[in-house]
Amino acid sequence: MRIVNEKSMNVRQLVFKYRSYTPIPFIVVMLVFANPTLEKFFVGFFLVTVGEAIRFWGVAIAGSETRTTETLAGKTLVTSGPFAYVRNPLYIGNMLMYVGFAIMSNALSMLFPLFVLIFFLLQYNIIVSLEEEYLAGKFGVAYHLYCNDVQRFFPRMTKRVSIELPQPKFDFTVALQSETRTLQAFGLLTAALLLRWKFLG
Repeated sequence: MRIVNEKSMNVRQLVFKYRSYTPIPFIVVMLVFANPTLEKFFVGFFLVTVGEAIRFWGVAIAGSETRTTETLAGKTLVTSGPFAYVRNPLYIGNMLMYVGFAIMSNALSMLFPLFVLIFFLLQYNIIVSLEEEYLAGKFGVAYHLYCNDVQRFFPRMTKRVSIELPQPKFDFTVALQSETRTLQAFGLLTAALLLRWKFLG
């Protein structure tokens, strides 16, 4: 049993460590097989924008620790901002962005965005299971109470009011610095799809 658990831990750590690279094959497919239409481009762009807005809000509250890939981190149990509605707003934002770009590209088939969603939902479930073990060990009862009130991926309709631990304040500057690469990728991929659209048109 211990060997199985250690193997499971190693797999989850690898998925956590290399999570920033898994979108690359999908991006290549989107660019190579892009066949944008006006309607799908703007529907997808809307989803991407909403996803980035959620990410930005989450990073402005949680800080740059969200960028760590080598080890799990978390000085504070963040339960405010978007975390008062769903436990993993950054992953929700990511999935909206990936699905949005898949719709924008209109690549391969109408099922491509669904495949993208399923892939990243599975990936983030693996990562979250590891993160939750860490947070439960670090924050104990406070984290369990939080989990009882807020779901992994399905947002609450009302805001949860945190009373367990002090919460960080919204910091626009930190979020902007941390999200620079994501914003750049957002702009570059959107521009590339626009060029493909013009070229194909």
